Amino acid sequence: MADDNSHTNDTDGIGSTPGFRTAPEERSLTDDESSQGLFDDLLSGEPIFENKEVLRPSYTPHELPHRSDQINKMATILVSALRGETPSNILIYGKTGTGKTASAKFVSQELEQTSSKYSVPCEVEYINCEVTDTQYRVLAQLANKFIEKNHEWIDDRLDELTDLHDRVESIDDDRREMDATKPSTTEADEHQSPQSADETDDLDPPETNGDDGTDEAPSTATDSVSEPTVQFQEESVVSSDGDDDDGGVADEASGVDESTPTHPLADTPFDSIDAVTERIEELEDDRDSFEEVPMTGWPTDRVYSVFFDAVDYSERVVVIMLDEIDKLVEKSGDDTLYNLSRMNSELENSRVSIMGISNDLKFTDFLDPRVKSSLGEEEIVFPPYDANQLRDILQHRSDVAFKGDALSPDVIPLCAAFAAQEHGDARRALDLLRTAGELAERSQTDTIVEDHVRQAQDKIELDRVVEVVRTLPTQSKLVLFSIIMLEQNGVHSINTGEVYNIYKRLCQELDTDVLTQRRVTDLISELDMLGIVNAVVVSKGRYGRTKEISLSVPLEETEVVLRSDSRLSDIDDVQPFVQARFDN
Repeated sequence: MADDNSHTNDTDGIGSTPGFRTAPEERSLTDDESSQGLFDDLLSGEPIFENKEVLRPSYTPHELPHRSDQINKMATILVSALRGETPSNILIYGKTGTGKTASAKFVSQELEQTSSKYSVPCEVEYINCEVTDTQYRVLAQLANKFIEKNHEWIDDRLDELTDLHDRVESIDDDRREMDATKPSTTEADEHQSPQSADETDDLDPPETNGDDGTDEAPSTATDSVSEPTVQFQEESVVSSDGDDDDGGVADEASGVDESTPTHPLADTPFDSIDAVTERIEELEDDRDSFEEVPMTGWPTDRVYSVFFDAVDYSERVVVIMLDEIDKLVEKSGDDTLYNLSRMNSELENSRVSIMGISNDLKFTDFLDPRVKSSLGEEEIVFPPYDANQLRDILQHRSDVAFKGDALSPDVIPLCAAFAAQEHGDARRALDLLRTAGELAERSQTDTIVEDHVRQAQDKIELDRVVEVVRTLPTQSKLVLFSIIMLEQNGVHSINTGEVYNIYKRLCQELDTDVLTQRRVTDLISELDMLGIVNAVVVSKGRYGRTKEISLSVPLEETEVVLRSDSRLSDIDDVQPFVQARFDN
C-alpha cells in the first residue's frame, strides 16, 4: 500500500522521482514562448528578397545585357589560348559601373570551362590592383597561386603513379608466388612410381608432330620469349580474380595469351617498376622545392624567379587579369607590366597573356613606350549605359533577386533614371535597388515603392559623403571646414582668398603647419573633383580671375563628420573674421 501511495505521489509531481521535474520544465517552455528576443519581431515579417547577392557588384551573372559586342571581341582574342597559342594582351577601358569587370570575369569563366571540356591547359588568374598595388605583392600572389596549382597537380599525379606501382608490385608478387608453388620436372620424376616396361608399352603413345611419328619435346613459354615479355605474359595468365581457367592458359607455341588483359605498364612510358619509383621520387622532390612566398621580406628578383619557375613548371596558357591596373602603375610604376609582358621570350613550357582593366583612359600615357606597345595590343572600350539599358539590367537581376510581386511598376524606371543621371553606372543602379529593398524590408512592407527608392538615393549619397570626408587628409579637412564656416556666416560665392584667410587661423589654433595659398588652391580642386565642393573659375574683368566656391554636400552632416576627427573637435569656439567685400 505504501508503494502505491509512493507511486501516486510521484505521478502527481510531489515525490523526488523524475516525475517531479515535469511541471517546472513546462513552465520554462511557456516562459520561452512568451518572451520575445531582439530579432524575433524582425524575423516575423516575410522577406522581400529571394537572393540578395544577385544585386551586389561581386556577382557575375550568366547573361550580361547590352555587352555582347565587347564579350564577343574578348572571346575572339582569347580563343587562341584554346589552341595552345599566346593570346594578344588586352586593355579594357570604361567608367565605373559599365560592366568591365563583370564581362571580363564572364569570359574568363567560359574560357576555363571550355578548356576543361577539351582538356586544354588554360588558366585565368584575377588580381585586384587596388588592394594588391605593389610589384612585390602582385608577383608574390601570382607565385603562390601557381605553387598551389602545381602542388595539386603533383599530388594527383603521385596518386596515379602510386596506384600503378602497387598494381605492378602485386602482379610481380603473384608471379613469384606462382613460381614458388610450381613443382620442377626433377621433383615430379622422383615422386612418380616406377613402372615396368610392359606397363610403359600399354600407355598411350606420345604426341607426334607429323606423319613420321617423331616425338616432340614439350616446349615452355620461357624458352621462346625474352625475360621482360615473360613478366608481362605471366601476369596475363592470372585472371582478375586470381583464379586460372581454360581461357587464361597461354598458347605454349607462341607464349602469348590474347584473351587476357594487358600489363599495367603496357600503355605507359615506363618499362619497369623501377622507372615508376624513380618518377615518384622526382615528383616528391619537385613538390618540396616549391616554397611559398611570404608577403614581405624577400628581394623582388627572388620573388620573380619563384613565380617564373612556378608558372613554367608545366605546359599551359595563362591569362593574368589585372583589375584597376592604373592603381598599380600609379603606386609602383610600370616595372611589373614590363616583366610580365616580356617573360614569354624566356618561358619554355607556358605562355602568359595580360588583360588590364582601367577606369582611366589616359593611364598609358605614363607608361614606358616599350611597355605601352606590348601591353596595348588590343583595346576594348565600354561605353556608359543609358536609362533604357539600365532598366533592362535591373529587370534581369530583379527577376532573380526578389520574390513575386515585391516591386511596384515605377521602381525600376526610377532607379535607372537616377543612375543614368550620373554616368550610366550600373553598379549605382543595383545599389539603389538593393538599398530600396532593404528599407522596405526594415519597415516590414511587402512591396517596394517609389518612396523607398528616393530614401535609398538620399542614404547612398550621405553614406558616400561620410566615407569620402572621413578619409580626407587633415589639411583637406581644414580647407573644407573653412568653407563650411564661411557658409555658416552667410557668405556665398566664396573665393579662394577668403578660404585661405580662415584656413590660416584654423592652423594657428590647432598648431598645424600652414600650406601656401597655391597648395590650398590645389586642395580645393581635389575637393571639387571628389564632388564635395563646386569650384568655378570666373572672370572679374580687369581684376583678374578667381574661383567661386560653394558646398555641394549637406552642411550639417558634413560638419558632424569633420568634428568626429579628434583634432578638429577643439575648434568649437573659433569665430573667424569674415572680410567685408563689395559684390556687384
